Amino acid sequence: MAQLAIWLLIAFGVLTFGVRVAIQLRRTGKTGLIGVREGAGAGDWASGILFVVGMAIGVASPILVLGDHLEPIDALDVDALHAIGIVLAAAGGLAVFGAQLGMGESWRIGVSDDERTDLITGGWFSLVRNPIYTSMIVAWLGLALLVPTWLAFAAVVVITLGLELQVRSVEEPYLLRAHRDEYRRYASRVGRFVPRAGRLR
Repeated sequence: MAQLAIWLLIAFGVLTFGVRVAIQLRRTGKTGLIGVREGAGAGDWASGILFVVGMAIGVASPILVLGDHLEPIDALDVDALHAIGIVLAAAGGLAVFGAQLGMGESWRIGVSDDERTDLITGGWFSLVRNPIYTSMIVAWLGLALLVPTWLAFAAVVVITLGLELQVRSVEEPYLLRAHRDEYRRYASRVGRFVPRAGRLR
């Protein structure tokens, strides 16, 4: 299972980063990679660090298992949970890519006050405001069930905290500055990560 998890990680990395950046570059002449914005505050840095650390330990988990340096949790290392893990990881990874494509030319990694993009509210974004992040969490949970180690589940928690902080302290303030009442109306009717939950009042 560890080898399968590693292959899934490689496939999703190529698809959701490599292919998506190539599409963006072809469409717009820009990669869409902004990273941490100029004048970034503590929230920007903390969310980025949490996300990168979470991904690093999530990737390390199956590699360590494959090298016999880490053991899966016996009670969770069963075929039924492996099957659920495969489904969640595959569905989550493909959904990340689908939601990325749904953003069209507005897709970015990071925010910049110097760039103004369209507010995307249709398709995946009519269900939740952050379908890419929701799908990421599902995919990482699937990978944790596929190779169930304490490190894999810690990765899910750290990644989720990083994404939550990114949305609340970086992206939502940016979208409110950029789109004002249009974003307020959208956020008042569509949930943050799951339908109807986390709507702005």
